Amino acid sequence: FRSIGLFLVLLKIGRPLRFAYVLRQPQRSWMAREAWLALIFFPLAALAFWFDLRPLLLAAAIAGLLFLFSQAMMLKEAKGIPAWREPLIVPLIITTGLAEGGGLFVALTAPLAPLMSSQIAAAAVVILVAVRAFAWHAYLGALRAEGAPTHTLQILDAARIRLFLFGLVLPIALIAAGFFITGTAVPLFALGGLCAFFTGWALKFILVARAAYNQGYALEHPPVHGAGIAGLPIKPGWSVA
Repeated sequence: FRSIGLFLVLLKIGRPLRFAYVLRQPQRSWMAREAWLALIFFPLAALAFWFDLRPLLLAAAIAGLLFLFSQAMMLKEAKGIPAWREPLIVPLIITTGLAEGGGLFVALTAPLAPLMSSQIAAAAVVILVAVRAFAWHAYLGALRAEGAPTHTLQILDAARIRLFLFGLVLPIALIAAGFFITGTAVPLFALGGLCAFFTGWALKFILVARAAYNQGYALEHPPVHGAGIAGLPIKPGWSVA
């Protein structure tokens, strides 16, 4: 899925043949680091899948984690977008990616793997969605304390209950039911994994496409005419808890 996303980004840019230029500054750019890690991760993952070698699988997993970290850092370094530059977006994006991957893994392998293996993977997904929920709660709290555009907070608050229900309550409930009703464990685990997976997509879509209002302007010392005292600092459209 991430390879499809990168390919779509390539099609979107104005001059696709210049995509190689992004590789030139890995020492300065998180986008360049992401591109280099993608060149490492996808071949390693393909080779690990094809040859079923544990060393290659481990190397691909490490490269995948670094790739995910670089994507989180790209958002954090976008200083003009308050919803992105909050430092806690890094653990949020990382835990979201891990929960997505775990959920998709369970959904795809539950019909094929032994029950014990499926139970272990499903239990891991429960832990991951719980950690993601904690990261989401901490991120929202930090964003409110630091301040953000009013519309950003409105959009995130509007999505909070849905993400909580479909990203935490429903996956845990389905997977827990699969442990107690072993005859239906496979479909319940798969549904719980899909909930974890699609909620991660929804969360990132909201963050990137809907809540990404920019900084806007601010006046630390509003001007006055003639003698007088400047008014209080203003940030139009800005909310601070």
